[in-house]
Amino acid sequence: MRIISVNTNGIRAAARKGFFDWLKKQKADVICIQETKAQEHQLSDEIFCPRGYHCYYHDAEKKGYSGVAIYSKKEPKKIINGIGMHDIDVEGRYIEVQFDQLSVISLYMHSGSSSEERQLLKFDFMARFKLYLQKLRRKRREYIICGDWNIAHKNIDIKNWRSNQKNSGFLPEEREWLDQLFDEVGYVDAFRVVDQRPDQYTWWSNRGQAWANNTGWRIDYQIITPRLKDTVKKASIYKDERFSDHAPLIIDYDYEL
Repeated sequence: MRIISVNTNGIRAAARKGFFDWLKKQKADVICIQETKAQEHQLSDEIFCPRGYHCYYHDAEKKGYSGVAIYSKKEPKKIINGIGMHDIDVEGRYIEVQFDQLSVISLYMHSGSSSEERQLLKFDFMARFKLYLQKLRRKRREYIICGDWNIAHKNIDIKNWRSNQKNSGFLPEEREWLDQLFDEVGYVDAFRVVDQRPDQYTWWSNRGQAWANNTGWRIDYQIITPRLKDTVKKASIYKDERFSDHAPLIIDYDYEL
Protein backbone atom coordinates (compact mmCIF):
# COMPACT_ATOMS: atom_id res chain seq x y z
CA MET A 1 0.00 0.00 0.00
CA ARG A 2 1.54 3.28 -1.10
CA ILE A 3 0.45 6.50 0.60
CA ILE A 4 1.55 9.95 -0.52
CA SER A 5 1.15 13.12 1.54
CA VAL A 6 1.81 16.56 0.08
CA ASN A 7 1.07 20.19 0.87
CA THR A 8 0.42 21.65 -2.59
CA ASN A 9 0.29 25.29 -1.43
CA GLY A 10 -2.53 25.75 -3.93
CA ILE A 11 -3.70 22.69 -5.85
CA ARG A 12 -4.33 24.67 -9.03
CA ALA A 13 -0.79 26.07 -8.94
CA ALA A 14 0.60 22.57 -8.34
CA ALA A 15 -1.41 21.29 -11.30
CA ARG A 16 0.21 23.91 -13.54
CA LYS A 17 3.62 22.70 -12.33
CA GLY A 18 2.93 19.10 -13.40
CA PHE A 19 1.80 17.60 -10.10
CA PHE A 20 -0.97 15.47 -11.61
CA ASP A 21 1.27 14.19 -14.42
CA TRP A 22 3.72 13.01 -11.76
CA LEU A 23 0.93 11.54 -9.62
CA LYS A 24 -0.28 9.28 -12.44
CA LYS A 25 3.04 7.43 -12.41
CA GLN A 26 3.15 6.85 -8.64
CA LYS A 27 0.55 4.06 -8.39
CA ALA A 28 -0.45 5.35 -4.96
CA ASP A 29 -3.36 3.76 -3.14
CA VAL A 30 -4.16 6.88 -1.11
CA ILE A 31 -3.08 10.49 -1.66
CA CYS A 32 -3.46 13.07 1.10
CA ILE A 33 -3.33 16.72 0.09
CA GLN A 34 -3.15 19.83 2.24
CA GLU A 35 -3.55 23.51 1.38
CA THR A 36 -5.73 23.07 -1.68
CA LYS A 37 -6.52 26.81 -1.45
CA ALA A 38 -9.68 26.29 -3.50
CA GLN A 39 -13.38 25.58 -3.16
CA GLU A 40 -14.50 22.31 -4.71
CA HIS A 41 -16.71 24.13 -7.25
CA GLN A 42 -13.53 25.79 -8.58
CA LEU A 43 -12.03 22.36 -9.30
CA SER A 44 -14.48 21.16 -11.94
CA ASP A 45 -11.69 20.22 -14.37
CA GLU A 46 -11.37 16.42 -14.41
CA ILE A 47 -7.66 16.72 -13.60
CA PHE A 48 -8.65 17.38 -9.97
CA CYS A 49 -10.19 13.93 -9.64
CA PRO A 50 -7.67 11.61 -11.29
CA ARG A 51 -9.07 8.63 -13.14
CA GLY A 52 -9.23 5.52 -10.98
CA TYR A 53 -9.63 7.44 -7.71
CA HIS A 54 -12.48 8.38 -5.41
CA CYS A 55 -11.84 12.04 -4.58
CA TYR A 56 -12.93 13.90 -1.46
CA TYR A 57 -12.36 17.55 -0.59
CA HIS A 58 -12.95 19.48 2.63
CA ASP A 59 -12.71 23.20 1.96
CA ALA A 60 -12.16 26.21 4.15
CA GLU A 61 -15.05 28.66 4.17
CA LYS A 62 -12.61 31.45 3.33
CA LYS A 63 -11.76 31.42 -0.38
CA GLY A 64 -8.18 30.68 -1.43
CA TYR A 65 -7.27 29.43 2.04
CA SER A 66 -6.27 26.11 3.63
CA GLY A 67 -8.36 23.07 2.58
CA VAL A 68 -7.56 19.35 2.54
CA ALA A 69 -8.33 16.43 0.23
CA ILE A 70 -7.94 12.66 -0.06
CA TYR A 71 -7.87 10.55 -3.22
CA SER A 72 -8.34 6.81 -2.74
CA LYS A 73 -8.28 3.92 -5.21
CA LYS A 74 -10.53 1.86 -2.95
CA GLU A 75 -13.88 3.38 -2.05
CA PRO A 76 -13.95 4.13 1.69
CA LYS A 77 -16.77 2.91 3.90
CA LYS A 78 -17.09 6.35 5.47
CA ILE A 79 -15.80 9.90 4.91
CA ILE A 80 -15.49 12.31 7.82
CA ASN A 81 -15.24 16.00 6.92
CA GLY A 82 -13.85 17.92 9.86
CA ILE A 83 -13.00 17.00 13.40
CA GLY A 84 -16.05 18.41 15.18
CA MET A 85 -14.24 21.56 16.32
CA HIS A 86 -15.93 24.55 14.70
CA ASP A 87 -12.88 26.84 14.47
CA ILE A 88 -10.86 24.05 12.84
CA ASP A 89 -13.58 22.84 10.53
CA VAL A 90 -14.37 26.24 9.01
CA GLU A 91 -10.70 26.36 8.00
CA GLY A 92 -10.82 22.95 6.28
CA ARG A 93 -8.00 21.29 8.19
CA TYR A 94 -9.11 17.65 8.63
CA ILE A 95 -10.58 14.93 6.45
CA GLU A 96 -10.68 11.20 7.22
CA VAL A 97 -11.51 8.17 5.10
CA GLN A 98 -12.38 4.89 6.83
CA PHE A 99 -11.76 1.44 5.41
CA ASP A 100 -12.37 -1.89 7.19
CA GLN A 101 -9.78 -1.64 9.96
CA LEU A 102 -7.84 1.42 8.84
CA SER A 103 -8.44 5.16 8.73
CA VAL A 104 -6.33 7.57 6.70
CA ILE A 105 -6.42 11.25 7.65
CA SER A 106 -5.24 14.35 5.80
CA LEU A 107 -4.34 17.02 8.34
CA TYR A 108 -3.20 20.60 7.92
CA MET A 109 -2.08 22.00 11.24
CA HIS A 110 -1.80 25.74 11.83
CA SER A 111 1.31 27.71 11.23
CA GLY A 112 1.93 30.14 14.06
CA SER A 113 4.51 32.17 12.19
CA SER A 114 2.23 35.00 11.01
CA SER A 115 1.33 36.38 14.46
CA GLU A 116 1.33 35.71 18.18
CA GLU A 117 -2.42 35.27 17.97
CA ARG A 118 -2.08 32.45 15.41
CA GLN A 119 0.59 30.78 17.56
CA LEU A 120 -1.75 30.84 20.56
CA LEU A 121 -4.46 29.29 18.37
CA LYS A 122 -1.99 26.61 17.32
CA PHE A 123 -1.16 25.83 20.96
CA ASP A 124 -4.88 25.70 21.77
CA PHE A 125 -5.52 23.26 18.93
CA MET A 126 -2.53 21.12 19.93
CA ALA A 127 -3.99 20.70 23.43
CA ARG A 128 -7.40 19.71 22.05
CA PHE A 129 -5.96 17.53 19.30
CA LYS A 130 -3.83 15.54 21.74
CA LEU A 131 -7.01 14.57 23.62
CA TYR A 132 -8.60 13.64 20.28
CA LEU A 133 -5.60 11.50 19.31
CA GLN A 134 -5.72 9.77 22.69
CA LYS A 135 -9.37 8.89 22.00
CA LEU A 136 -8.45 7.43 18.61
CA ARG A 137 -5.92 5.12 20.30
CA ARG A 138 -8.78 3.55 22.25
CA LYS A 139 -10.68 2.62 19.09
CA ARG A 140 -10.36 -0.77 17.46
CA ARG A 141 -8.80 0.50 14.27
CA GLU A 142 -5.46 1.63 12.91
CA TYR A 143 -4.70 5.20 11.86
CA ILE A 144 -2.33 6.86 9.40
CA ILE A 145 -2.38 10.63 9.96
CA CYS A 146 -0.77 12.30 6.97
CA GLY A 147 -0.09 15.94 6.67
CA ASP A 148 1.68 19.17 7.28
CA TRP A 149 2.01 19.25 11.07
CA ASN A 150 4.04 22.49 10.93
CA ILE A 151 6.49 21.25 13.59
CA ALA A 152 10.04 20.00 13.11
CA HIS A 153 10.64 17.41 15.81
CA LYS A 154 14.38 16.98 16.39
CA ASN A 155 17.56 18.90 15.60
CA ILE A 156 18.16 16.57 12.65
CA ASP A 157 14.80 17.65 11.20
CA ILE A 158 15.82 21.26 10.59
CA LYS A 159 18.92 22.74 9.01
CA ASN A 160 19.43 25.79 11.23
CA TRP A 161 18.13 24.40 14.50
CA ARG A 162 20.18 26.69 16.75
CA SER A 163 18.80 29.91 15.27
CA ASN A 164 15.21 28.65 15.03
CA GLN A 165 14.57 27.68 18.65
CA LYS A 166 12.42 30.77 19.22
CA ASN A 167 10.53 30.47 15.93
CA SER A 168 7.13 28.87 15.36
CA GLY A 169 7.52 25.31 14.17
CA PHE A 170 10.56 24.61 16.35
CA LEU A 171 9.51 26.01 19.72
CA PRO A 172 10.38 23.85 22.74
CA GLU A 173 6.66 23.50 23.58
CA GLU A 174 5.85 22.24 20.06
CA ARG A 175 8.68 19.71 20.07
CA GLU A 176 7.72 18.53 23.55
CA TRP A 177 4.15 18.02 22.31
CA LEU A 178 5.43 15.68 19.58
CA ASP A 179 7.56 13.90 22.19
CA GLN A 180 4.38 13.29 24.21
CA LEU A 181 2.54 12.06 21.12
CA PHE A 182 5.24 9.49 20.39
CA ASP A 183 6.48 8.56 23.87
CA GLU A 184 3.28 8.76 25.92
CA VAL A 185 0.31 8.40 23.58
CA GLY A 186 2.19 5.81 21.53
CA TYR A 187 2.05 7.08 17.94
CA VAL A 188 4.95 6.42 15.58
CA ASP A 189 6.73 8.65 13.05
CA ALA A 190 6.59 6.28 10.06
CA PHE A 191 9.42 7.98 8.16
CA ARG A 192 11.85 7.50 11.04
CA VAL A 193 11.05 3.78 11.25
CA VAL A 194 13.07 3.24 8.07
CA ASP A 195 15.18 6.40 7.65
CA GLN A 196 17.25 7.87 10.48
CA ARG A 197 19.38 10.18 8.35
CA PRO A 198 19.64 13.92 9.03
CA ASP A 199 18.86 16.59 6.41
CA GLN A 200 15.71 14.83 5.17
CA TYR A 201 13.50 17.88 4.68
CA THR A 202 10.02 18.35 3.24
CA TRP A 203 9.71 22.16 3.24
CA TRP A 204 11.95 25.02 2.18
CA SER A 205 11.28 28.72 2.61
CA ASN A 206 10.82 30.73 -0.57
CA ARG A 207 13.17 33.33 0.87
CA GLY A 208 16.84 33.45 0.05
CA GLN A 209 18.46 30.34 -1.38
CA ALA A 210 16.77 27.84 0.96
CA TRP A 211 15.99 25.26 -1.73
CA ALA A 212 19.36 25.58 -3.48
CA ASN A 213 21.20 25.21 -0.17
CA ASN A 214 18.85 22.55 1.23
CA THR A 215 18.07 24.82 4.18
CA GLY A 216 14.89 22.95 5.01
CA TRP A 217 12.54 21.66 7.67
CA ARG A 218 10.91 18.23 8.01
CA ILE A 219 7.37 19.22 8.96
CA ASP A 220 5.33 16.79 6.84
CA TYR A 221 4.63 13.42 8.42
CA GLN A 222 2.78 10.15 8.25
CA ILE A 223 2.11 9.43 11.90
CA ILE A 224 0.79 5.95 12.59
CA THR A 225 -0.62 3.76 15.32
CA PRO A 226 2.00 1.39 16.78
CA ARG A 227 0.61 -1.83 15.31
CA LEU A 228 1.43 -0.45 11.84
CA LYS A 229 5.09 0.12 12.70
CA ASP A 230 6.27 -3.22 11.35
CA THR A 231 4.38 -2.69 8.08
CA VAL A 232 6.48 0.37 7.09
CA LYS A 233 8.76 -0.82 4.30
CA LYS A 234 10.11 2.22 2.47
CA ALA A 235 9.98 6.00 2.73
CA SER A 236 11.12 8.72 0.35
CA ILE A 237 10.82 12.45 -0.20
CA TYR A 238 10.39 13.37 -3.86
CA LYS A 239 12.59 16.30 -4.86
CA ASP A 240 13.29 15.81 -8.58
CA GLU A 241 10.53 18.28 -9.45
CA ARG A 242 8.99 21.10 -7.44
CA PHE A 243 5.22 21.36 -7.26
CA SER A 244 5.14 23.66 -4.21
CA ASP A 245 7.36 24.79 -1.34
CA HIS A 246 6.77 21.31 0.15
CA ALA A 247 7.94 17.97 -1.27
CA PRO A 248 5.72 14.87 -1.47
CA LEU A 249 6.31 12.29 1.26
CA ILE A 250 5.89 8.73 -0.06
CA ILE A 251 5.63 5.73 2.25
CA ASP A 252 5.09 2.10 1.27
CA TYR A 253 3.37 -0.22 3.76
CA ASP A 254 3.07 -3.99 3.79
CA TYR A 255 -0.68 -3.68 4.29
CA GLU A 256 -3.63 -4.57 2.11
CA LEU A 257 -6.63 -2.27 2.09
